[in-house]
This record gives sequence, C-alpha cells and structure tokens, in this order.
Amino acid sequence: MRILVSLLLVLGATAAQAQAQSWPQRPVTFIVSQSAGASPDVMARMIATKLSTILKQSVVVENKPGAGNVIGAQAAARSAPDGYTFFFATSAALVTNPYMVKNLSYDPVKDFAPVALVTHSHQILVAHPSVPAKNLPELIALDKKDPGKLSLSVDGPRNLAGVTASALNKRAATQFVLIPAVNINNGLQDTITGRTQLGVFSASIAETHIASGALRAIATATDHRLSAAPNVPAVAEALPGFNFSGWFMLMAPAGTPDDIIKKMNAALDEATKDPQVKELAPKLGFELEPKGVGSPQDAANFLKAQLALWAKTTQELGIEPQ
Repeated sequence: MRILVSLLLVLGATAAQAQAQSWPQRPVTFIVSQSAGASPDVMARMIATKLSTILKQSVVVENKPGAGNVIGAQAAARSAPDGYTFFFATSAALVTNPYMVKNLSYDPVKDFAPVALVTHSHQILVAHPSVPAKNLPELIALDKKDPGKLSLSVDGPRNLAGVTASALNKRAATQFVLIPAVNINNGLQDTITGRTQLGVFSASIAETHIASGALRAIATATDHRLSAAPNVPAVAEALPGFNFSGWFMLMAPAGTPDDIIKKMNAALDEATKDPQVKELAPKLGFELEPKGVGSPQDAANFLKAQLALWAKTTQELGIEPQ
C-alpha cells in the first residue's frame, strides 16, 4: 500500500511538472473586477498585450464588474486552478472588502495564490485654488483655526478614498467634513467648482485638473514622493508612516501549480520591465516596482502586511462590515 501511495504521488508530481512545462497551450484569461476603461482594466490590458508576446499565447481580459469587486473576485476564486484563469485583483478586492463586506463570498488568502504585485495606483489630496493652504502642514493649521469649515469630497465613505480621508482626520486631529459623492467624477466636479474645498482622488484622474490649475496638489497619500510628481510632498512627510495606496496584484486560484505561478511571475517581471510599459505606466498614474515585480512570496508578504494595516485602520476608525 505504501508503495502504491508513493507511486501515485510521484505520478501526480510528474504530471503537474509536465503541465507547467507545456503551459500555456491555449489563451490565458485575466479577470478584472471593474468595467472596461477603469484603472485596473487599463493596466491589465497593457500588461496582457506584453504577456501575449512573451508567452507566445493570447492573454485576454474579461471584465466582471459589480458589487464592489465581489462578482469578479468570486468568479476568479471559483475558476479551475489550471493556469488559464488569473485574477488581476485590486487592493479593494483583496484588503478592503474583507473588512467592509459582511459574509464575503471569497477569502483573499485561502482562495487565491499570489503571483506578483504588479503596480501601485496612488491617491492624492487636492484643494480648490481658493484654499490658501499650499501644503499639508498649512492645511492642518487652517483647519485648527476654524475646525469643521473645510469639506472634503470622496467617492464613498467606505472605500479607499473615504478610509484615507478618515484616517487623515484621525492622524492629524483635523475635522475635515467628508462629503461622499455618487462617483469619482461627481466628486471631482464638486471640488473643481468649489462646492467642496478638498478632495481625495486617484492621482491618475486628478493630474489633468492639477496641470490645468483647476485643482492644487496638496500631498500624495503615500510614504514617499512619486517619480511622476516629485514636487508634490507625501502625506508621510507631515504624518510619518501614513500610506494608503491602491495597487494591483495578479492572483491565481488556490491550487494552481507552483511551476505555472513561477512562470507567470517571470513573464510579468519581463513585461513590467518593457521600456514601453515603463514609459506609459507613470503617464497613466501607475507606479511600477523599481526592481521588478518580486517573487510570489514577496507578493504574499505584501498582502499579509496590507491586511494587517486595514484590520488596524478599520478598528481604529470603528468601521464594521455591512
């Protein structure tokens, strides 16, 4: 019996290795949990185009938006772990939803295997030009003089922007009044027109309005200055350790062979180092890892740290799943 079990294990391992060596033999699908044209979709398609060349096999993007990333994440989690379906996951799907959505239908750790951290999509705190403050310390001082006078647009109180703004209020002991907008475009218009004095938005969406002078950049919601905006301070320069960024991570359904994950990781690393991708990504508001995507274990460690950050932050802010 022991000999039979050992033989079966060897045969199983050999089959898995053979599968990985011949992978991919047909098109690979990236599930994106947001609509076509959204930031994750734009980045996923840019990477998929490069991967199609590297892997010599088509990599296609399939959009499954809805329910705050839940529909796409659930579909990816339930996909066959054969290396032909991956989840181009947002930080919202992996670390925000577990603390915001009651009875979440997927587990970001148990249902997936990290492949690589692909890129970051940062947020920025902006002000209407009429606000006299030019930087975060001045803005904090302005609030202290007249607490609760300044309003701040976010595209939802329980998403990344809303939590970032709430965390800023707590860390800085400010009283900016959060005004949730129907969507990010409405929030932008509220701040551009002066209906709200401040806003927290995706840097990629806000940069055009900053360049035109319609908005003033106050600080990026990061722990470092961005290469695409070196003159804009990071919030962490005034509030050490502050860092609330969006990011995209490629995930495989749990049970996907390790050799396939390693091959996709290597292909992703090559894709993100492509000169065209390195040139375009910052222009679209994305920040690539300067040394490449790192290993699957690096991605797993990053995910663990981000889950811990969100657990701590939501507890401090008194946010409960709904």
